[in-house]
Amino acid sequence: MIDLKILRENPELIKDTCARRGMKVDVDAIVSLDQKHRDGIQKAEFLRAERNRLSKDCKDNPAARDQVKQIKEELSSLEASFEALETELNEKLSWLPNLLAKEVPPGASDEDNKEIKKVGTIPQFSFKVRDHQELGEILDIIDTQRGAKVAQSGFYYWKGKGAQLCQSMFFWTQQELIKKGFTCFMTPCAAKTKTLFGTGYLPFGADQIYKMEKEDLALIGTSEQTLVGYHADEMLDAAKLPLCYTSFTPCFRTEAGSYGKASRGIFRVHQFHKVEQIIFCLPSESENYHKFCLENEEYLLQKLGLPYRVVDVCVGDMGAPGYRKYDVEAYFAGFGTYREVTSNTNLTEFQSRRLNIRYKDKDGGKGFVHTISATAITDRAAIAILENNQREDGSVVIPEVLRPFTGFDVIEPVKK
Repeated sequence: MIDLKILRENPELIKDTCARRGMKVDVDAIVSLDQKHRDGIQKAEFLRAERNRLSKDCKDNPAARDQVKQIKEELSSLEASFEALETELNEKLSWLPNLLAKEVPPGASDEDNKEIKKVGTIPQFSFKVRDHQELGEILDIIDTQRGAKVAQSGFYYWKGKGAQLCQSMFFWTQQELIKKGFTCFMTPCAAKTKTLFGTGYLPFGADQIYKMEKEDLALIGTSEQTLVGYHADEMLDAAKLPLCYTSFTPCFRTEAGSYGKASRGIFRVHQFHKVEQIIFCLPSESENYHKFCLENEEYLLQKLGLPYRVVDVCVGDMGAPGYRKYDVEAYFAGFGTYREVTSNTNLTEFQSRRLNIRYKDKDGGKGFVHTISATAITDRAAIAILENNQREDGSVVIPEVLRPFTGFDVIEPVKK
């Protein structure tokens, strides 16, 4: 949620932000509604004061009684129209995106993201490279056909040593984050409308949400929603910030509008699994913690031996709640290119204003915390491991850091 003080004092900044994002928002209409809303509050306060003043004379003053009656009728009418005005104003305010860092690159899609650096060596093969779908079938570790049979297209099974690989990777990731000061959570896999709105997934991402029929609940698209919502309507002790949280959850997204972007295999699906990094911090520290989360993402991919690149995400590829965003794209030998495996967004106070998450310092100073939401690892990293570590016979070598957890070094083809 945008600070109303900025909207009132510098509406041109909001207009410029919307223009940069390519969003058509009538900012002047919102400013006008806000002024009308404030005028209504002021008038109501005046009428209540008058009613209270005149009420003292009502016993011996029939004229005062008549005036009080008129004021009550006027207040009743004003409050009814005021409620409708407030609803309209809040609905329009909910569509205002976050401000943008001046460094955010221009552009309309992920093709316009600005490369910051590349790390690692792209694997070279003396044989025809297979993609993860073909490897999954040879190794009998990915089953999309039965996933579609049991659920629908876009759902799938990891099985056997594939499931062990993924579970080992997710557990190892959480252990690494715990070493870096994160608190580990197991969160609900459903969230209320208020939580989804507060984290910015409503109204902007409504078409991506799996809503539960007859319930004020939806399946989560990320544990960001439940971890950030954890502190809704709370006052945090500034001395205890930052709070660094991590959770592993399944994530559910409809992928509406992704037709044509779908990839063979399980790169783009309706259910995936993710370890998340969430940080609540003081506003002065959010830039540093944004970079801290990026360092963690890079560290994990380096330990897994995956070549990658970091990109500064352009305005057109960043969601409305984001202030600045980095993506990390691993190299996928089967695709023959870099593709996104993690994203990392500084949301400043956009979420904390919506969810009323504030801090209080030792001197009594108060403000809204900043939040950072950053992927640590997803199934996509396991896909990259399969494609980059494949051998000519279809076997796949397990990254050394995961072997103590998997209990095996290689996934061998299944003999038929």
